[in-house]
This record gives sequence, structure tokens and C-alpha cells, in this order.
Amino acid sequence: MVDTGFSSFDSMVDKANKLLKDIEEDFGWPKDRRKQSYAALRGVLHPLRDRLSVEESAQFAAQLPTLVRGIYYEGWQPSETPMKMDREEFFTRVREEFPYAIEGGTEELVRTVLRALQRHVSTGEWDDLKANLPKSLASVLP
Repeated sequence: MVDTGFSSFDSMVDKANKLLKDIEEDFGWPKDRRKQSYAALRGVLHPLRDRLSVEESAQFAAQLPTLVRGIYYEGWQPSETPMKMDREEFFTRVREEFPYAIEGGTEELVRTVLRALQRHVSTGEWDDLKANLPKSLASVLP
């Protein structure tokens, strides 16, 4: 647990670290893979955000841990969303944002990050997310 001296900050850091740890454990990475888990999270969040409508994107982001919400919105251009992309274009975009070797392939990386994210979002919002993606992408969501 982090101790910044501000309990609300400590809680934000702990929630973000929990999500990164979930990704590391689910993917089977050793604990010293923080850079990879952060890059994986960021690499999946950005194409996902860009594929959603502004309204759905904001609803989804509202349920993310506060620090993760900052990662999610980093560099966002709402006027350019939603971007049309099929499953392969989505995976290509993730691969471009993730600078490390991927054992198991990009799809496995995406599925791992999405499984971890699902634990931090309500069931109703997760169902909305799936409903707002094309079937080819929604099939990747757990």
C-alpha cells in the first residue's frame, strides 16, 4: 500500500496498482513487468476509447479507477470518434501502441487486459460496452 499522506490519493494509487497486478497475473508476467502491464493497459484502452461514441466512452471511463481514467483520456480527440475499425484494425492499433514482444499474440494480450478491466467495471456498464461495439470486437470481450 502506498502512503502519500492523503488517504484518497493512496486509494487511487492502490486501485490502479491492483488493475496492473491483475493484468500481470492474468498474463503470467513476473512482478517486475510493471512497464509491460501499463503499456498493455494503455494500448488496449486507447483503441477501445476511440471506437466508442463520446457518450459511451465517458460512461465507461467513469467506472475506471481515477488514475486509469487519466490514462484513458490521454491524447483523446472526441471530435474524431467513434473511429470505425474492425477486429483486425483494432488489434493492429493495439500492437502499434504496445512496444514489447507478445507471447501468445495480440489477441491474447487484448483478452487479458479486458478480463482484468471487467473486474473493475459494473456488469451493466460492461454489457453496454459490448452492445456498443461491432460484433467482431464484442466477441473479444469476456
